[in-house]
Amino acid sequence: MTSHTLLFGGSGFLGPVVLEKYPEIVSVGRTPPPSYVSNRHIPLPDMDGLAALDAVEFDKVIFLVGNSNHHILNQSTPLLAMSYNVTPLMQALHYLRNRRIKKFICLSGGLMYREHGLTLPIDESQPIDPYRNPYLFSKFVAEETTKLFAPAVPIINIRISNIYGPSKLIRPDLVPTMIQSALSPLETTVWSMKPQRDFLYTPDAADAIVKLLDTDYTGNLNLGSGTMTSVGRVAEIVGQVSGKTITDLDKPVTGPMKFQFDISLVNGLTGWTPAHTLEQGIQATYDRMKPWAAECRWWER
Repeated sequence: MTSHTLLFGGSGFLGPVVLEKYPEIVSVGRTPPPSYVSNRHIPLPDMDGLAALDAVEFDKVIFLVGNSNHHILNQSTPLLAMSYNVTPLMQALHYLRNRRIKKFICLSGGLMYREHGLTLPIDESQPIDPYRNPYLFSKFVAEETTKLFAPAVPIINIRISNIYGPSKLIRPDLVPTMIQSALSPLETTVWSMKPQRDFLYTPDAADAIVKLLDTDYTGNLNLGSGTMTSVGRVAEIVGQVSGKTITDLDKPVTGPMKFQFDISLVNGLTGWTPAHTLEQGIQATYDRMKPWAAECRWWER
């Protein structure tokens, strides 16, 4: 049941997808969701004003406030990552500890797992190494922060894989960036076709998150497609749906060359599996974003 669920961060990348699929979920935040989202929205100027929710009836929370643009966060001071990914979370949990919440779900980083020596597919018991950069460290501190409030608030930290889906935002995510470029008059390139990743379509991620609201599980949980696909294959699909050639720059890239999540835990808890193939998800993403190109003109930003 989602009728008493609040979603913080409805103007971001994943938030609008969850809201659009589940119109009974109430949006909360400083910025309203995109105009195509019809859910009720409660304005909240900042996290210091959470008392405005005192009269609102709810018992479940999806918390999507934060910043996953690791390119920007890692080039700044560690305090910037903390200000986005830790401080708002702590403020929310400090308020919610007295609200008798049944479930609080927030997003963590899938790349927190150790870069080398992993056993594929990666389950929740695999070792982590969050000390490689400020972004990952902020996600680690966020997970540790949830432990402080765990006795009062049942929390799931979702370590999410490479999600993709339609958005008007400029994001660091591979698939939306590639599609935005394919919709532009400019050349479309990728640094390397070689890495293999676990790509998850945002509507499928939304379904999993909502199903997890009704479970008794707390702790860390991996969420991905459970399959591994090369960047080259993604480029091939985008090229097919857009009619544009994707050029491989063959540059060195960071991160693991192979990454795949074990999704048996989320499947066992909820019965969820992705409803879309990669081909279906990329086609749907392209079709949704194509009419936005003239409005957004991402290539000019």
